[in-house]
Amino acid sequence: MKVKTFRGKIADGELQRIRLSTNNGLTGYKIVKFQIMPTTDVEAESTILVLSVEPSAVTSTIDFDDPTLLGAAFFSMHSSAVNYPEDLIAVFDNKVVNQDIYVTNKGHSYTATLNFYLELEQVKLDVNEATMATLKDMRSGPSSFV
Repeated sequence: MKVKTFRGKIADGELQRIRLSTNNGLTGYKIVKFQIMPTTDVEAESTILVLSVEPSAVTSTIDFDDPTLLGAAFFSMHSSAVNYPEDLIAVFDNKVVNQDIYVTNKGHSYTATLNFYLELEQVKLDVNEATMATLKDMRSGPSSFV
């Protein structure tokens, strides 16, 4: 299948929309790779989320019970690498979506702009699958989890 890539910088507290929706909704996408990395060697502690519905607020809360959560990554690094080694944890779901997705970044003690990279596999959907993918996200509405 065809793979689409998206990359960019995302600042602390920022939300970015990745436009995926089509007129007929018969093209779906699922995450096959999700990575983040710092833009510089400054101290950083951040959570980046990928969501299927635009959240009402940008937070650092990761809740795997949230049906709109497609991916989550936590990154930390400190200038004193001996005491605070660099950490990166990234997890993503196999869920297929056919609407726009949203990427958020929320810093902790040390806020920073981070780079993100997403690879999405294109999936051909029939009319029933497209309807179900759209309705699932519409029912979830603005996430109360994020």
